[in-house]
Amino acid sequence: MANKKALDTKIITAGRSKKWTQHLVNPPVSRASTVVFDSVAEMKHATANRANQALFYGRRGTNTHFAFQDAMVELEGGVGCALYPCGTAAISNAILSFVKTGDHLLMVDGAYEPTRDFCDKVLAKMGVETTYYDPMIGEGIRDLIRPNTTVLFLESPCSITMEVQDVPTLANIAHEQDIVVMLDNTWASPINFQPFEHGVDISIQAATKYIVGHSDVMLGTATANERCWDQLREHSYLMGQCTSPDDVYLAMRGLRTLGVRLRQHEENSLKVARWLAERPEVDHVRHPALPSCEGHEFYLRDFKGCNGLFSVVLNRGNTEALTALLDGMAHFSMGYSWGGFESLILANENINSLRTATKKVFAGPILRLHIGLEDADDLIRDLEQGFERLNAVLQAKS
Repeated sequence: MANKKALDTKIITAGRSKKWTQHLVNPPVSRASTVVFDSVAEMKHATANRANQALFYGRRGTNTHFAFQDAMVELEGGVGCALYPCGTAAISNAILSFVKTGDHLLMVDGAYEPTRDFCDKVLAKMGVETTYYDPMIGEGIRDLIRPNTTVLFLESPCSITMEVQDVPTLANIAHEQDIVVMLDNTWASPINFQPFEHGVDISIQAATKYIVGHSDVMLGTATANERCWDQLREHSYLMGQCTSPDDVYLAMRGLRTLGVRLRQHEENSLKVARWLAERPEVDHVRHPALPSCEGHEFYLRDFKGCNGLFSVVLNRGNTEALTALLDGMAHFSMGYSWGGFESLILANENINSLRTATKKVFAGPILRLHIGLEDADDLIRDLEQGFERLNAVLQAKS
C-alpha cells in the first residue's frame, strides 16, 4: 500500500495525471467549444460519459478543467468539483441547485455581503425565505430549523468580523433533518480546513483569492460529497456555468505555490496582528489565530493554519481620521478582494449595517487588513505612520 502523501507533496502532484498533462509538467491549455468525433460509436460513448470527464462539449470542460477539478478534489476532499466564473457565482449556483419556491434557507449573519444581497434580492423574489443566524449559535441552531429548511450555509471565519463557527456541531444538527450543509471555505483555502471531515456537504471557494494568488483571475469552485455531487454538477451545467481554460490554467499554476505562500502570509500576519494588539489605538484584534477572536477555540481544534486576512477594531475614529490613515499608506493599497501577494486595507465605520441577527457594539470602526508577502517590518512602519496621521486628525478635533 502506497504511503499517504504529505500535504506539500499533494499540492505539487494533484491533478497531474498523464491523461491530462500528456506527459508535460503542466496540463496544456485546451480551448474548445466544439468537440468532434470520428464515428457515431465514439460520439455515443462521449455522450453517455459526459458527466464523467469525457470530452463532449466545451462547456462540460476540457483536459485543463479536468486536471484542476481533480486537484481540488484531492486537496479539499469530496467526489467532484464544479467550476464557476467567480466565487459569487459558485455561492449563488450552489444554493440555487438545492432550493425551490417555498423552501427556507439558514444563512450565517456574518456572510460575505454579496451573499446576503443574493438572498435578499434574488432568492426572496423566487419565494425562498432566508433566516440569518448568529455565527456563534452552536446548538441553538435547532430552534431555527423549520420543516421546509433545505440548506444551512456557513462562512468560517465570517466576513470582516471573523467569527470562527463550530462547523461540526452545526453540520451534525442539520444532517439530523436531512439539510444540505454548505460552507464558504475561501479563508482557509483547500489546505487549512478539511470541510468533508467536519460534516460539510458542499465546500465553496473563491479561487480568485489564495488559489490563484496573484490578483489577476476571477474563478469559483464548489466541491461536493457523494450525496450532493450529481445534483450540483447537473444544475450548475443547466444554469450555463463554465470557465475559461486560460483562467483555470492560471489557477492550477497558483495552486502549486499555495502552501509556501500561505505559510509566509501566516508568519507576516501574526507578526503584524500581535504588534497591533499592543497599539493604544486598537481595542482588539479579530484574527482567528489569536484568543481575542470569537471562536478561537474552534480555530485551534479544526484548522491547520491561518493566512493574511484579519480585522482590527479601533478604540475610536471618524471618517476624516480614517481617510487620513488610508490615503497616506505606502505599502497597503485600498481595493476589494484579497488573497494576492499584495497587502490591502479597508475601513468600515458601521459593521451593523451588514448584520441583522447579531448587532455588535464595537468601540470604534473596523479595519480589515490583508497582509501580503512584503517584509512585515515595512508593513508595521506603514501602519505606524498611518496611526500618526489618524491621531493628528483626532487630536485636532478634540
